[in-house]
Amino acid sequence: MTDLATDAMDFSRQPDRIDLDPPVEGGGCHAGAETLREATNKAQGSELLERYAADYPVGPHDQPQSMCPAFGSLRVGLRMRRTATVLSGSACCVYGLTFTSHFYGARRTVGYVPFSSETLVTGKLFEDIKEAVEGLADPASYDAIVVTNLCVPTASGVPLRLLKKQINGVRIIGIDVPGFGIPTHAEAKDVLAGAMLAYAREEVVQGPVAAPAIRSDKPTVTLLGEMFPADPVGIGMMLEPLGLAAGPVVPTREWRELYAALDCAVVAAIHPFYTASVREFEHAGRTVVGSAPVGAEGTAAWLDAIGAACNVSQAQVDIAKDRSVPMIRAALAANPIKGRITVSGYEGSELLVARLLIESGADVPYVGSACPRTRWSDPDREWLEARGVRVQFRASLEQDIAAVEEFRPDLAIGTTPVVQHAKQRAIPALYFTNLISARPLMGVAGAGSLAQVVNAAMGNKARFDKMSAFFEGVGTGPNAGVWEETPQDRPLFKKKYAALNEAARKAAEAVGS
Repeated sequence: MTDLATDAMDFSRQPDRIDLDPPVEGGGCHAGAETLREATNKAQGSELLERYAADYPVGPHDQPQSMCPAFGSLRVGLRMRRTATVLSGSACCVYGLTFTSHFYGARRTVGYVPFSSETLVTGKLFEDIKEAVEGLADPASYDAIVVTNLCVPTASGVPLRLLKKQINGVRIIGIDVPGFGIPTHAEAKDVLAGAMLAYAREEVVQGPVAAPAIRSDKPTVTLLGEMFPADPVGIGMMLEPLGLAAGPVVPTREWRELYAALDCAVVAAIHPFYTASVREFEHAGRTVVGSAPVGAEGTAAWLDAIGAACNVSQAQVDIAKDRSVPMIRAALAANPIKGRITVSGYEGSELLVARLLIESGADVPYVGSACPRTRWSDPDREWLEARGVRVQFRASLEQDIAAVEEFRPDLAIGTTPVVQHAKQRAIPALYFTNLISARPLMGVAGAGSLAQVVNAAMGNKARFDKMSAFFEGVGTGPNAGVWEETPQDRPLFKKKYAALNEAARKAAEAVGS
């Protein structure tokens, strides 16, 4: 902490749950992560979690505070045409996931195979899943069915690998997405995308496959990571002088786009944490390039990297840069951003947003991402660190809030609790997912996309100060309001009754088991 922080506050990592007695073995989805990991290793062997640990390394803490990771893979499946999605997990988890997915605009049915202690232990759950998949496998309706094990079925060893690879010509993709094995929902997108790429690559090896609906006559650049719909169009325009075209975006929107994605000249890891997907592209002999065409400097460096990977002459690369970079510089100059901004989020594009803000004129002292550092994020990390930016991978909520306290920004961009904390401090704030990542970032369109919303938010500082002054002295937390006797916080009382509630829940779960 620096002297910019007004309060002596402890921002060390706090436990995610109330500290109660250790969970008993077999505590279901409420058991601790270590208990579930041990159960998974006993039921499935250690290969699954070892692979996830290598692909999605944790640390310095166990897991960032974000939504259930399975939401990421669920969202990918729901956005694909002619793809059915089936979940196997605790009813409370499935309810939360389906609610969240529909809140974010899904208009598709989510299949659910319920289970009880009996069906889980006897293996009947697997038979129920098999029966459900066989009933869904209609080639007139679906190209693929995605079956996802959540925490309890994964820990119990429900063997989705034993499902048939295809039924009636419909592909069957089984994945395990446990919250104790996948740190973030962003990385869970890669779990499903990688599994689909692996399946599609095997199909390509075996023989001819369906051609994509639209096929370029130029070598293509596959774009790895979800992005705003206008960005691939802008990237395609920047690639045209190189004799290249923008290929599919992975995760794709339909199955046959996977073949086109594999049939590319180079892969652009726009989101650099898609480790399983990168592995499949490298198995297919494709080169993977990090970073993205963000801002003037980022675009120039990215075009150089793409040109080198595709053996394009430097003269052609210079033509492409001369066409795009001056227009981006002009757009940045026309849409300046002046102010100190901290950036944090769990989407994986936080470093790109920070680069764009800095090239727009902003002072960005801190960038926190819930995603891990990879070799494909190094170009952006090095560029930011060379400009004095503190880059924190696997950032915790406490680290993001500590940055807000330390740097006292004119604007805090972050997750919902970071935004809430900043606004309580009368600091303007924007939610990263809905207000920042849902905008074009690449090329000329991206150069001016953030200025309006960012400058408007920073312009609200006087309103925050006015509200803060109006509510001065009303208290916070349990003391908020006007009282004859100010309430006192009683943490031991709360812990006692939390323990009683937990004991009652376990007793209720034990009935009939």
